[in-house]
Amino acid sequence: MDKRILLPTDFSKNALNAIRYALDMHEKEKCEFYLLNVFQAKGYSTRSIMVPEPGDVDYEAAKKYSVDGLEKQLEILSPREENPKHNFHTISQFNSILYGVKHVIDTKDIDFVIMGTKGAGDTISTLFGTHTVKIMEKVTECPVLAIPENVRFTPPKEIVFPTDFKASFKRREIQVLLDICKNHKSAIRVLHILEGSKLSKNQENNKVLLEHMLDGVDNSFHTMTDVKVQKGIDTFIQSRESEMVAFMNKKHMFFGSILSNPLVKELGYYSEIPILVLKDMD
Repeated sequence: MDKRILLPTDFSKNALNAIRYALDMHEKEKCEFYLLNVFQAKGYSTRSIMVPEPGDVDYEAAKKYSVDGLEKQLEILSPREENPKHNFHTISQFNSILYGVKHVIDTKDIDFVIMGTKGAGDTISTLFGTHTVKIMEKVTECPVLAIPENVRFTPPKEIVFPTDFKASFKRREIQVLLDICKNHKSAIRVLHILEGSKLSKNQENNKVLLEHMLDGVDNSFHTMTDVKVQKGIDTFIQSRESEMVAFMNKKHMFFGSILSNPLVKELGYYSEIPILVLKDMD
């Protein structure tokens, strides 16, 4: 079955760059790409009592801008559209970005969401846009990959995968990570920031389980001590010049909220490489 990938866009340069990254990343794979633009009518907010409807002047104007924008996006991407392995679909939807993304994931059976780290309305000094952070945290149905605005696709030589080993792993939860590594001959560098003197029995068991799951891809396990989680991961990535970092989004893991504000403001190198957020499928 073809991979089904959702590409949210607000027509910003960052969004377009993320789309190009996604197409290049999956150049040799059969994929159905869904370009999604959500829109809201002028002057409307989620707190408004009156919800604009099709036929309203402001609604139709916003809808036209959205549809026209998606057509222009496809025109820009036309050279890449010639890939016989890729099919494209556009979706213009009156919704908030989070619920729009969730709706398409549900109705189109999406496998993967790829988007920019920030949109047109975010300031230059912002590492990650509000919408991006919200989607990375709140979308639990499938993995999300966030692409910084100046990053072009090159096969990642290695992907850093930080974990505390406190929760067990399931192959389906890390399948996207395994696929990336197998398709692009990438290595996985598992990083653990040691909190105590040693791993508990449960952590040891989970580590062994992960080792079995990574069999078949280049991998290595690394431990850092006497350092805060954010600083340790940041230092590790910079020292190795890693090209991607992958997090498991489990609520009970100690960096389950690592993408939350204000923690996201502490992340330095994360703003320069793609972030893959894997999902707890329970």
